[in-house]
Amino acid sequence: MSNQQHKRNFYDQPLKIGTRGSPLALAQAYETKERLMKLHDLGDDAFEICVINTMGDKIQDRALSEIGGKGLFTKEIEEGLLSGQIDIAVHSMKDMPTELPKNLEISVFLEREDPRDSFISDDYSTIEDLPSGSVVGTSSLRRKAQLLAFRSDLKVIEFRGNVQTRLRKLKEKVADATFLACAGLNRLSMQDLIKPVPIKQMLPAVAQGVIGIENKIGNKTIFDLIEPLNHKKTAIQMTVERSFLAVLDGSCRTPIGGHAIIKEEEIFFHGEILKPDGSIVHKDVWSGPISDSKMIGETAGQILKEKGGKNFFG
Repeated sequence: MSNQQHKRNFYDQPLKIGTRGSPLALAQAYETKERLMKLHDLGDDAFEICVINTMGDKIQDRALSEIGGKGLFTKEIEEGLLSGQIDIAVHSMKDMPTELPKNLEISVFLEREDPRDSFISDDYSTIEDLPSGSVVGTSSLRRKAQLLAFRSDLKVIEFRGNVQTRLRKLKEKVADATFLACAGLNRLSMQDLIKPVPIKQMLPAVAQGVIGIENKIGNKTIFDLIEPLNHKKTAIQMTVERSFLAVLDGSCRTPIGGHAIIKEEEIFFHGEILKPDGSIVHKDVWSGPISDSKMIGETAGQILKEKGGKNFFG
């Protein structure tokens, strides 16, 4: 489809981009819009950013694991896609359930940002610097379990809210430290706060650092518009990591880490599952050719599921 065709269609009827309303979600939506503008030589008024409030945004006083897990950040946005309220949805892939609603697909992944976690504290530089008994705030069961696995002397409290809310809580001394994704801090131009935690110390969440674009299956005009943004290497990583997560039925109720690295034509996948209190950790590394990406993720999931046993997450 030519640029002129895109212009004619989308100036008459702007492409509606659905997103959550947090500063980070908006930064991701605007990044997607700007990439599409540049790619297709379209102006600003060919697009409309549509903010959709999700249940996860509305309920801030309870742990995600208590109120339904990952779908809390996507359900209302996906309903908007299905109803035609929006044309595409921009998501943080780590928030996405492995099963999508019928008639929807994630066909595009933008190039992955830094997948690591960042240690955030006004008073300390690393996890090792924290005195015994220090309070760490996080709403992530994975980060809590990983932290307690090697620092069982720390106290972990629930820490909900967007990036700005969590930083404010830190200033108010609700906790001594917290963790934020390096990718989010980069996208918010807050690089000065980043103190990366090595991946070997804290394996990232599956799909951490990846923006995904969701669309309605069968709309060729929309697909042709967004497909050139797809980053092939990132898409392969997502196949491995999300296949792994699907086998483990991963949600916000289960501490799971997973990260795929591609070297030439080979995939190296690191996966782990943890008890919520960090008392038991099962992890390993799998490798194989890119052509086996789905199978590598599924095999890793099956092996760790068997190691953990039926009641591992109970």
